[in-house]
Amino acid sequence: MLPAQTRFGAVEPQRSDDSRRSRPPGTMRLGQIAGVDILLRSSWVLIAILIAVLIAPRVEQVAPGLAGPLAYVAGVVFAVLLYLSVLLHELSHALAARAFDIPVQHITLGFMGGGTHMDSDTNSPGREFVVSGVGPLTSLVVGFIALPIALVTPDGLITFLLEGLAFANIIVGVFNLVPGLPLDGGRMLQAVVWWMTKKPYVGSVVAGWTGRVLAVLVVAGPLVAQNLTSFEPNLFDVVLAAVIGLFLWQGASQSLVMANVRRKLPAIKARTLARRAIGVPPDLPLAEGLRRARAEQAGAMVVVAGDGRPLAVVNEAAVTATPVERRPWVSCSAVARELDTGLLLEATLEGEALMRAMQRTPATEYVLVEPTGGLFGVLSAADVDQAFAAS
Repeated sequence: MLPAQTRFGAVEPQRSDDSRRSRPPGTMRLGQIAGVDILLRSSWVLIAILIAVLIAPRVEQVAPGLAGPLAYVAGVVFAVLLYLSVLLHELSHALAARAFDIPVQHITLGFMGGGTHMDSDTNSPGREFVVSGVGPLTSLVVGFIALPIALVTPDGLITFLLEGLAFANIIVGVFNLVPGLPLDGGRMLQAVVWWMTKKPYVGSVVAGWTGRVLAVLVVAGPLVAQNLTSFEPNLFDVVLAAVIGLFLWQGASQSLVMANVRRKLPAIKARTLARRAIGVPPDLPLAEGLRRARAEQAGAMVVVAGDGRPLAVVNEAAVTATPVERRPWVSCSAVARELDTGLLLEATLEGEALMRAMQRTPATEYVLVEPTGGLFGVLSAADVDQAFAAS
């Protein structure tokens, strides 16, 4: 099991007030704990079957009365217990994040373990270290609680399940402390480097490359062990190492991509990228609105109420489609798009906050307002993309 946290860029931000809309494809909602949705990926069925097949022979040894199909049922029960411990691991991440006022979308359980999906980054190395570290700590606590209970329990199926649960959690806890992304230990290393350099993207680069090195070592592990020890890896060992190594490599590579994003984000500022806009009354003829925009060298028009509050943004495509001879008889509001809440952004937004605001409500353009509510301008998504690519 490889519990890990999902960070900015890994998933599209979604609204928690509509679980059906926000649920990723291929998942089912199990319920909610402490206000956090718990989702289960369909791939969990595969890991449950795999676990059942692997431990069924051992179940028949420790509990002879559970032969045949019942041994596989016991294997599925162990898979459920194991994923409940993974859920505890992820819940610790989620609760720590919420303690720092970081919104949590949901927890997802799947083939490779679990993921805690957050609406924003931790914004400080200290918070990053704490939120990342509580997961492995929780797994170790579960493991070291289950182990002594197993030692005093009479031999049998219960003891076998407790021992398996204990060792699995201890392995998960220790492995997740390895300092390489996407593991929790990698995020802790990222936090330390961030604190030392004051640059979060440097931490991501260091931990990302460490994660890639770890991925190579995991894949090479069975072969190295064969040459240095008497260990003889079988096909399952090699395939398992390859799957885990691929997971680590992909996660580390994604972290390196996000490090580049972090480096560019500070240069993306809504105020500097916005086009000048003028406010026009709803009933103003389109021809007159265009004349005023040209006179003031504005690149956009926004329909405003009598108190100056933005109501709608005039759609450029609709303006172009309106014949010139009809423009004196068409009002500006007739070719404007009504502003949803997400299309109205503060002009002070920049960097990650700006990108997240745009991701919450995807659109081609947004109206920027001053903190006082007054109109500032119009921000084009294409202009943001162009600025990001050029930075």
